[in-house]
Amino acid sequence: MRIGVPKEIKTLEFRVGVTPGVAHRLVAEGHQVFVEAGAGAGIGLADQAYTDVGATVLPNADEVFEAADMIVKVKEPQAVEIARLKPRHILFTYLHLAADPDQAKGLMASGCTAIAYETITDRAGRLPLLAPMSQVAGRMAVDVGAYHLMKPAGGRGLLLGGAPGVLPAKVLILGGGVAGKHAAEMAVGHGADVTLFDISAARLEQLDDQFGGRLKTCYSTHDLVAEALPTADLVIGCVLIPGAAAPKLVTRADLKAMRKGSVLVDVAIDQGGCFETSHPTTHADPTFVVDDVIHYCVANMPGAAPLTSTYALNAATAPYISRLAGHGVEEAFAEDGGFAAGLNVRSGHITHPAVAHDLGLN
Repeated sequence: MRIGVPKEIKTLEFRVGVTPGVAHRLVAEGHQVFVEAGAGAGIGLADQAYTDVGATVLPNADEVFEAADMIVKVKEPQAVEIARLKPRHILFTYLHLAADPDQAKGLMASGCTAIAYETITDRAGRLPLLAPMSQVAGRMAVDVGAYHLMKPAGGRGLLLGGAPGVLPAKVLILGGGVAGKHAAEMAVGHGADVTLFDISAARLEQLDDQFGGRLKTCYSTHDLVAEALPTADLVIGCVLIPGAAAPKLVTRADLKAMRKGSVLVDVAIDQGGCFETSHPTTHADPTFVVDDVIHYCVANMPGAAPLTSTYALNAATAPYISRLAGHGVEEAFAEDGGFAAGLNVRSGHITHPAVAHDLGLN
């Protein structure tokens, strides 16, 4: 198969969909790999690194899309990229369509086959291609939250772990999945007072055992979350319903009870966000303030650590890229129902039930 790797064009996005190592594997399997010039430059990967393993470097994205049958990316296609898609194309990337009706309409109109990393499942029902970026985002959420709690960043002037004789900051984590667990590890490691909310009693028990009493756990209801907000310094939203828009767990009215300079970090912003007041931001302008509460809602958080994120993502996606390229969509999906769950758009239609529901489509 002819595989295209364009340079990411989302604001301050430096990850790349295929590393030279993965390109080498694909070439060895008999495929052609076309990489846009400079696609890996943001993480120090020179074009020569791709040509050395047998890939072809093309000068611009137009030529990459024209040459390729499958496009492998990291972030959702921007409007100019959607315009390049043809019915023959297989698009393999993060999509997050439930929160992006314009993108969904564009992909439907293109006629392409769009497969989303974030809705592929494994045999245990986990999300293997979302997991690595959830791990990075969960860890980053604590770092960016801690930074924005500092006075120069507009926060309350708190050190997350406190100091001898001074109480640590109170951190609430909403959601005990992959991102939530990694956020909890970081926050507990900083010495913060951490409470994690989830709707699964089994998951709360698992996390309670794992952290050995260093993490407080609580069954999640709106009343209990709202009760905890007035004393919270940092709230990290990590809720996830695969493919669907994130539920709103903190309302605008809830903000009135929060302290000036407290911080919300919405890891779920790709899926619409789990705070009612959230809207997507970028690394160039990551925060905004509502009712004196700082909101960090960057829609590509792992893009701030592109070197770490690229290699973590490629380790997960490489086997799936090989299967798609080697067997084609039908055979690859027939062999693996969890892989088939990644199909979001085909022949002008939304094919994932949760995505279609949230977009109001059949």
